[in-house]
Amino acid sequence: MIREFIVFSTALILSPFFITLFSSASARGAAKAKTKYDYLVYVGTYTGPKSNGIYAYRFDPATNQLTSLGLAAKTANPSFLAVDPSRRFLYAVNEMGNYQGGKSGGVSAFSIDRATGKLTFLNEVASRGADPCYISLDKTGKYVLVANYSGGSVAVFPVLKDGRLGEPTAFDQHHGFGVDHARQEGPHAHMMSVTPDNRFALAADLGLDQVLVYKFDAARGTLAPNNPPFAKIHPGDGPRHFAFSPNGKFVYLISEMGGTVATFSYGATGGALKELQRVSTLPANFSGENSAAEIAVHPSGRFLYASNRGHDSIAVFAIDPRHGTLTPIERVSTQGKTPRNFAIDPTGAYLFAANQDTNNIVIFRINPKTGRLTPTGNALDVPSPVCVTFVAE
Repeated sequence: MIREFIVFSTALILSPFFITLFSSASARGAAKAKTKYDYLVYVGTYTGPKSNGIYAYRFDPATNQLTSLGLAAKTANPSFLAVDPSRRFLYAVNEMGNYQGGKSGGVSAFSIDRATGKLTFLNEVASRGADPCYISLDKTGKYVLVANYSGGSVAVFPVLKDGRLGEPTAFDQHHGFGVDHARQEGPHAHMMSVTPDNRFALAADLGLDQVLVYKFDAARGTLAPNNPPFAKIHPGDGPRHFAFSPNGKFVYLISEMGGTVATFSYGATGGALKELQRVSTLPANFSGENSAAEIAVHPSGRFLYASNRGHDSIAVFAIDPRHGTLTPIERVSTQGKTPRNFAIDPTGAYLFAANQDTNNIVIFRINPKTGRLTPTGNALDVPSPVCVTFVAE
């Protein structure tokens, strides 16, 4: 009987049906293993007694598990980070007012080790203005764009073949002032980024209450004033950051001083901006001090998120897909103080809120149907976090 069972079992294992079944199961297992999705998380900080530069983590969105990879690169005040489209290089502004004896900050280039998360320093150049606070890349990854806050200027730098930065191909010094003599005594460029079609570059200037519009030459990395050259913002609002809708038809601008989000239509043909709506990031009954900071549109295009420093919250809005206008959904505590920055992860499932003054980054799950935020219970202890960015596999 035992012999007959062994013969039967051997025959079954060797049968085409069993081999096919086993092979299919193995293939499914291999495919499942192959599609395991995790990514690198980089955090820029203000350096000081506890922070030395850029820190790295690995995050598995399927399990909500974070692994610390330690200090990725030692560098001074890397207050904003950007990753190139090839995901081979990371760039950081070094927010300082005196760079090698001049009234400038720095811009640093690093290569990314995807296996370890470590960053290898490539080179550093002067930002051409004091206290650079924002950095981005054009859609080709051939140029880096920088906004200098105290310098009140913007600059464009070429990316060389090995990822290093070259001498600037464009520079523009802003001029003027705003209605608030304390905060808007002169120009304060706060963000610069290209439009989705890579034909124009926008620069939000807090000191001028303007979003300047440039024609961007992607072949030479040059800037030229558009016609009209800027969109005027509500006096005293102090524009800070902006985000495009996924379809490229609308631009959302968060203003630091006014605590508002303005919706603009974007004319891709001529690069013109037209204001459609202006809403508060705060609840109607809030009476304390507050300054708005970061803004992001969900990859689905259905929701918008904005951070408040003072109220210490993320304001969530629904986006009208046809008109681009906003309707408030909720305001959620960031479970920390001064959320200077936040970012939506590559899967669109999580929001990482960086609380600068409580040295933590709190992770929220995003409801894909409602846009509402729920704390995952997961947080990072990071000294003075001021920027979060991702490198997807």
